[in-house]
Amino acid sequence: MSQSSGNPRTNRNIRDIVFVDGVRTPFGRAGEKGIYAGTRADDLIVKCIRELMRRNPSLPAARIDEVAIAATTQTGDQGLTIGRTAALLAGLPRTVPGFAIDRMCAGAMTAVTTTASGIGFGAYDVVIAGGVEHMGNHPMGEGADPNPRFMSERLVDPAALNMGNTAENLHDRFPAITKDRTDAYAVASQNKLAAAYGSGQIQPDLVPVATMKPGQGWTLHSTDEPPRPGTSLEDLASLRTPFRPHGRVTAGNAAGLNDGATAAILASSDAAEELGLAVKMRLVTFAFAGVEPEVMGIGPVPATEKALKNAGLGIDDIGLFEINEAFAVQVLSFLDHFGIDDDDPRVNRYGGAIAVGHPLASSGVRLMNQLARQFEEDHSVRYGMTTMCIGLGMGATVIWENPHHADYSGTRPGTDANTEETSTTTETGAAA
Repeated sequence: MSQSSGNPRTNRNIRDIVFVDGVRTPFGRAGEKGIYAGTRADDLIVKCIRELMRRNPSLPAARIDEVAIAATTQTGDQGLTIGRTAALLAGLPRTVPGFAIDRMCAGAMTAVTTTASGIGFGAYDVVIAGGVEHMGNHPMGEGADPNPRFMSERLVDPAALNMGNTAENLHDRFPAITKDRTDAYAVASQNKLAAAYGSGQIQPDLVPVATMKPGQGWTLHSTDEPPRPGTSLEDLASLRTPFRPHGRVTAGNAAGLNDGATAAILASSDAAEELGLAVKMRLVTFAFAGVEPEVMGIGPVPATEKALKNAGLGIDDIGLFEINEAFAVQVLSFLDHFGIDDDDPRVNRYGGAIAVGHPLASSGVRLMNQLARQFEEDHSVRYGMTTMCIGLGMGATVIWENPHHADYSGTRPGTDANTEETSTTTETGAAA
């Protein structure tokens, strides 16, 4: 047995973690008529990884320390440790490892926070994190076998296993959130997305995807399929309520069933400086929280409270919110809790999942892409938040700092990391 020649190297400082770049495929509608019918899920995530490498030519592929890819249904073309298989398929060196993650809707968000933790600890310098969900190939719940104890021992309400029912339960809990309010919120989401498309704010982070269907040949898709611009309150009022007779949740005020993939590059601030990589956001802190599974949509509330406490911030310090719109009632319950108006201009400026779609495990990075672009546009905002509810009763929140703000506490893009001290805490003393 060999003897140690000295003290082991230890890392006692948390390093700054920065969001370098993020991309996604256009989102499609799940099913035989959707744009990705006949397309493999792993091919979608490979498109994202390759585009990230193309957009960041100063990043040597061999410098990537990990590829973490999430999928909710990890089987078939979404299985086989998809982080590793996608890395190989994308042409990354075989020395680059990868793994798969499942935290349902927050899969990509968890891929980001998990690998970011490794960066902060010093185990990684640069990572790729993202998610993919092909709900046409793998319908929600496919192959699931819930333990009978859930029901026999009443560990959870039966509604917990159906997301639409949990949204109806949330309406029951908060009667002030009426169907009229959720429909109005949904119409606003469609209108904001249409305006963002019209202003060219969505397109820069989309990866065009070519698909082939028998009898149709090849088609290049460069825009999202789910949006319904021009949707009116009258249109939504006529929709049926599939989860409960005379209910309040419809296909119009909820996210649909969708296909798509997302991926992002994260790095330590010093590695980003060394490699000449952009800094679009700095990760301040994150938090996950559990809630009653039968009202899973309330999950972002305690997750956000934990994240704000970790960061030493208050809700008024957050200048931009990217909230995943699984259901309009879920977003409105968050806004009501924190005293934020339904039409607050800080919330989902480009619209949300009700309009653009929600391919489960991929959506977390979409939120980050949109927040990063808004940071570029609005230098007056210092802190922003990405948050979402998660099936089986959870919530997730990540707080980010804008490098374009005058009081940015990290190393600024283009500065010399060796001469400018990089703060590992916010001004309030929170861990970076």
